[in-house]
Amino acid sequence: MTAQDQNFASNNRRLIATIGFGEAAQALVKGWKSETSAADGLRFAAFDIKTSDPATATGKQQNYAAAGVAGQASMADLLAEADTVFCLVTADQAAIAAAAAAPHISPGTFYFDGNSCAPKTKQANAVVINAAGGRYVDTAILAPVNPKLHRVPILLSGPDADAALEILTGLGMDARVEQGPIGRASSIKMIRSIMVKGMEALTAECLLAARLAGVEDIVMNSLAVSGQGIGGSDQAAYNLERMMQHGIRRAAEMREVAITVADLGLPNGMATATADWQQVVGDLGLDAGPDDFGLRADAILASLGFEKRNT
Repeated sequence: MTAQDQNFASNNRRLIATIGFGEAAQALVKGWKSETSAADGLRFAAFDIKTSDPATATGKQQNYAAAGVAGQASMADLLAEADTVFCLVTADQAAIAAAAAAPHISPGTFYFDGNSCAPKTKQANAVVINAAGGRYVDTAILAPVNPKLHRVPILLSGPDADAALEILTGLGMDARVEQGPIGRASSIKMIRSIMVKGMEALTAECLLAARLAGVEDIVMNSLAVSGQGIGGSDQAAYNLERMMQHGIRRAAEMREVAITVADLGLPNGMATATADWQQVVGDLGLDAGPDDFGLRADAILASLGFEKRNT
């Protein structure tokens, strides 16, 4: 480990910066703050593109204030002092964020790309960051950040992964290295998402159709008996909530999954269809409301212009 790495690992960092300040970044900062203090020499800052839009700027500034981070007006301001950067944007913005960060990144800065992207997207981002003197780390977040916060399971890969692990360990995070090139950690994340996000999409298509036809109880019971169920109405309600709250972000991720599968030479119809369903539900902009499958299903169907049938 270099002297710079030892300095990072001992928590003597000046500034931890996040590019993007949505659910993931807010959860990580909350977790970090629960384990660190000003005495550790840690400060937190964030830049989110939503602060550039008058329609969303106020809400994002409120997020900064609530989390106790310094909200910055530009990427240049964010990275001026940062030596540890977490990029946590939507998958379709990851390459744009890397290109925007590169001109301002300081030599030796660790750049944790925690976005849900195809391996080749991560590899292209790494070229941009490393060419600017940064140290790019392929970072795969393997579970929802809530309620685990900074202890969410994370995989790291790439030539700087071992040094990067020391940083995350110092921050109390649950990370491990998957030895291999940049893109290996993301391969695991992307391929796993075929099943995780695909089950959500299957839930929507199967059980929304069943509810529309007025036969969801029979269908769900039949699936349970056959061993092909989705865990009952509680799991169905949860799957719909994920799509309602995060469908747009999940759709962007699944498009990257489709690229991953196609790059392996396999048909990617399942990943593509999953992206379509996630987008449809996410675009509705619905509040998930009470933890109830029927209420959520009816809200989705009503927004799509349907009424439940009682046949």
